Amino acid sequence: MGGYNEGTQLEIRIVINKGEQTMSKKTSNIFVDDGGAGSVPVVFVHSLAGNTQQWSAQLSHVRTTRRAVALDLRGHGQSLPPENGDYAIDSMAQDIQMVIDQLGIQRFILVGHSMGGSVAVAYAGAYPQRVAGLLLVDPSGDSTQMPVEQVQQYLGALESEAYSSFVEGYWGQILTGSAETTAAKVMQDLRDTSKATVVGLFKELFKYNPVPALERYDGPKLSVITPLSETPFSLHKLVSDLPHKMITGTGHWLQLDKPEEFNRTMDDFLTSIGNEL
Repeated sequence: MGGYNEGTQLEIRIVINKGEQTMSKKTSNIFVDDGGAGSVPVVFVHSLAGNTQQWSAQLSHVRTTRRAVALDLRGHGQSLPPENGDYAIDSMAQDIQMVIDQLGIQRFILVGHSMGGSVAVAYAGAYPQRVAGLLLVDPSGDSTQMPVEQVQQYLGALESEAYSSFVEGYWGQILTGSAETTAAKVMQDLRDTSKATVVGLFKELFKYNPVPALERYDGPKLSVITPLSETPFSLHKLVSDLPHKMITGTGHWLQLDKPEEFNRTMDDFLTSIGNEL
């Protein structure tokens, strides 16, 4: 149970949305937003310095026809940070496994944005039989291919007194094209996330190659990207059988900038794999 006290069961606080009624149970290390009923559930995983609220438009949309679950990853939103500082991508994938087991979910569609895309890929590679479909949203690529000098430069800035200006400057770059409301929310979520979490996850992303895990998952998959993902180490460039669709006129948080277009794309994906569920 990577990241929490060894021998201690992971506690999960679940918020159940039924219309306007909200119920919560358990005090938790991992916060989960769970609601809706019907077809095979959809589980949403947010980006670095994100939280469940970045999926609000998708949760309300999906819950009209099926169950939808979103979780705050360790150290994000209402979830506690790991006491041993473990932000490994594979450890967070295990958090997903513990959450869905506690919720009694056997098979589901997994959606991951940015860093959450890497977590989703790690999970799908480890538990392919549980994943009915994998939808990646402008996912992180293979950062191990970045030049060593660039990685060292990033890490130096992250661990320096210039941390805030560096991360806010970087977030500002990938928010180019976003609506002001999106930029304001995303920046506030960044400021609300601890430096330890942000730095810890950057370090893990720099050494994580998602390609082997993605190649182990042979189920239905789609990567919905923005022009920001047109780099040599983007997943759709590295994995030949990963279909992709581009949404333009948006920044990195396309589900916030263009929720209706993204939801239509998501619906099309869900429909396309319907016979395999």
